[in-house]
Amino acid sequence: MGFKLEHTASIPQKSTERDWLANTLQKEVTLFGKSFGNKKKEDFYTELAVLLKAGINLKDSLSLIQENQKKEKLKFFFGEMVDSLVSGKSFFEILRTKKEFTEYEYYSIKIGEETGTLSRIIEELGKFFARKNEQRRGLINALTYPIIILVTAVMVVIFMLRMVVPMFEDIFKQNNVDLPAITRMIVSASNFIKDYGLIMLLILVGLIVLRKSFAKKVWFKRRKDYFLLKAPYLGNFISSVYMAQFTQAVALLTSSKVPMLNSIQLVNKMIDFYPLNEALSNVEGDVLKGKSLSESMGGNRIFDNKMVSLVKVAEETNQTEYIFERLNQQYAIEVQQKSKLLSTLMEPMIIVIVGIFVGVILVSMYLPMFKLSSVVG
Repeated sequence: MGFKLEHTASIPQKSTERDWLANTLQKEVTLFGKSFGNKKKEDFYTELAVLLKAGINLKDSLSLIQENQKKEKLKFFFGEMVDSLVSGKSFFEILRTKKEFTEYEYYSIKIGEETGTLSRIIEELGKFFARKNEQRRGLINALTYPIIILVTAVMVVIFMLRMVVPMFEDIFKQNNVDLPAITRMIVSASNFIKDYGLIMLLILVGLIVLRKSFAKKVWFKRRKDYFLLKAPYLGNFISSVYMAQFTQAVALLTSSKVPMLNSIQLVNKMIDFYPLNEALSNVEGDVLKGKSLSESMGGNRIFDNKMVSLVKVAEETNQTEYIFERLNQQYAIEVQQKSKLLSTLMEPMIIVIVGIFVGVILVSMYLPMFKLSSVVG
C-alpha cells in the first residue's frame, strides 16, 4: 500500500531497494488469514496520518489511498469508505460497519473525532500495529531457522527408521541373531512408521487444513494458549509479547482520556490471547466491585510484580499514561532480547536432541553386528 504526495508537497525522497527475500518476508500471507490484516492496517494508518498532518481532509486522503491500490478488492474496499464519508457518515461509523476493524480501533477513532485529535490517534494506531508486526516478525525470525533444522532432522530420523533399519533387520533375521532390547525397540518404531506412517501424515495434513475451524473452538484455543504459556522459556517470551501489546494499547487509550475500566474492556476485545483475556475479565470484575486496578491485577499470575508495582505508583501519582508508556518500552526491549536468545538457545538444543536420536539408532543397529560377527566367525 503506497500513496503519492505530489499533490501535497514536493518532498525529495531517496529510493531504497529491498532484495527479493526481504520483500517476501514482509508480505502478509492471506491464504488462511485476513485480506486486511495487521500489516495492511499499519500501512493504512501510517499513510493516513501523514496525509492528515499534511493538511489534506479525510475524504481526499482516503481517495488518494484508494487511487494507489493495485488490487481491485482493496480499491473497492476504500471506495466504499469514501462513498460512505460523502453520504454523511462519520469515520467512526464507517469503521464500525466493517468487520475488518475491531471495536478498539473504531472507538479510538471516535474519541479522536470528538476531541479534534484524529490525526494523532491515527498516528498512534499506526505505531501500535507497527510494533505488533515488529514483534510478530521477531518471533518468526527467532523460530524460522530452528524449525527448519527440526523439520530436516525429523526427516533424517524418519528416513533412517524407514529405509536403513529394515535393511539391518533383514540381515539379523537371516542369521537368527538375538536382538538386544534397544534394537527391538528401534525395529518396532521402524515397523510402526512403515505400517502407519502414511495415515499419520494424512492426519497431520488434515489437522493443518482444519486448524482454522479448530481455532474458533473456545476449548481448543484455551488449551493451546495455556500450553504455550507454560512452555519452558517460550512461555515467558510469548507473555512478554502480549504484555507489550497490552501496555501500548492502554497507553493509547488513556492518552485519549478513556476511563481505565473502558480501556480494559476494549483491550480485552482486541488482543486475542486467552490467558490475558481471562485475566482482564477478572480485573474488570474486581474493579467493578471497588478494588483498585493494581489490586485487581495482583491477583492474576500473567501480570508480573513489576507491572503491578508501577500501576500502583501510577494510581497514586495520576500518571497512568506515562507509566504504561514506560512499561511498553521495557516490554518491547525485553521481547527483542528474548527473541535473540530464543533463537540462540533452540539451535544447539535441537542439534543435541537429534544427535541423541541418531546415535541411539546407530548403536541399536551396531550392537547385534558384534553378535553377528561372532556367529559368522
